[in-house]
Amino acid sequence: MTEKQMTVKENIHRLSEKEITDFIMERFAEVKKSSKIKDLVSFQAMNKYMIMSKDQEQLKILGNIVAKYKKGKIKEIIGEYEIHLNKALVNAPTTKTHANVILHIFGYFSKYFSQNEKEVFFKLLEEFKEDKITIGKTLAEINPIIYRFNNTYLASQTYFLLYSDPQPGNIFSFLSK
Repeated sequence: MTEKQMTVKENIHRLSEKEITDFIMERFAEVKKSSKIKDLVSFQAMNKYMIMSKDQEQLKILGNIVAKYKKGKIKEIIGEYEIHLNKALVNAPTTKTHANVILHIFGYFSKYFSQNEKEVFFKLLEEFKEDKITIGKTLAEINPIIYRFNNTYLASQTYFLLYSDPQPGNIFSFLSK
């Protein structure tokens, strides 16, 4: 490992769940301030996998709240959404919930993967489940796949932003400087 790689590795700051929750709530405060349904829809889309990692049931409720929007009712929708968002955010992700999210993400690429790539992916997932690697390292390994297949939906997910470890040679390590 080069000196630069060691320095990057030593400077990785893993966010606490409180920092993650604070970040999400700051973004939600912007949605509340705008009072626009398009901003709520965008917030929901960008935070889908992060919320899923914390509470899949609340994620479904949040999706239904956004889907039932009726013109002129944005304040009520945002208020109801906030209640359920707070319920979701009190839960910390587990290895099981993270693995579930990773499998959902795999669904975006599985049809394009060779058998060998699928085996590598599942080996990575198994290493995570066995606590041999962290969620940050797991997601850092998956990040390049998002760009390989130009999946802008996944690239915009706060889940990757908040849980991935920046790695030397990974685009996120360059963006964090």
